[in-house]
Amino acid sequence: MSSPAIGRPVHRMLVLPLLFAVVVGYGDESLSKSNLVGALQRGGYVILMRHASSPGTAPDAAHAKPDNPHLERQLDEQGQASARVMGDAFRQLKVPIGKVLSSPTYRALETVELAKLGPPTILAELGQPEQGMFADKGGSRATWLRGKTAERPTAGTNTLIVTHYPNIAEAFPQDTAGLAEGEALILRPDKGHRTALVARVKIDEWASLAATR
Repeated sequence: MSSPAIGRPVHRMLVLPLLFAVVVGYGDESLSKSNLVGALQRGGYVILMRHASSPGTAPDAAHAKPDNPHLERQLDEQGQASARVMGDAFRQLKVPIGKVLSSPTYRALETVELAKLGPPTILAELGQPEQGMFADKGGSRATWLRGKTAERPTAGTNTLIVTHYPNIAEAFPQDTAGLAEGEALILRPDKGHRTALVARVKIDEWASLAATR
């Protein structure tokens, strides 16, 4: 695999319980399975995603990938495969991705690269908190992320943001219980610089959606 851009400059809900159980309703803002795909095809949404599956510990030098000289956490085989499959599903579903924003960590950039949804803009604010899961006592990081997700995507596209669970949980504490690795919140920004949560999608369910089209 080529280097995941580390150090490079960067440019009323009907739930089908077996197939799409995790897209849950959020009042009047929710979208059904079929409506979600059509909405994303038209653009205007922010896909706020936790990076794909990664072991909780960093590799040693013998097991690190050649382009991971700093021995950061990297995706496991499941994470690599799910990132590729997600990207394939987006292309099959014709979901247009405009801006791609990523944490600078290896595992986030690896998720972006394997999905092949466009070159990322790397933002330090999306990085892994350094002092524990909820270290941002002043709420500045959460405020920043809520503001970023409230930015309306370029017309006809969706914005993809790949970051970490603590950041997402701090910004959207009511909406992230049990958020799995690779799972995404689908957010709709409005003209008032606010966002509405319309769905949650686990990373392996994008392929299930594509298989039904």
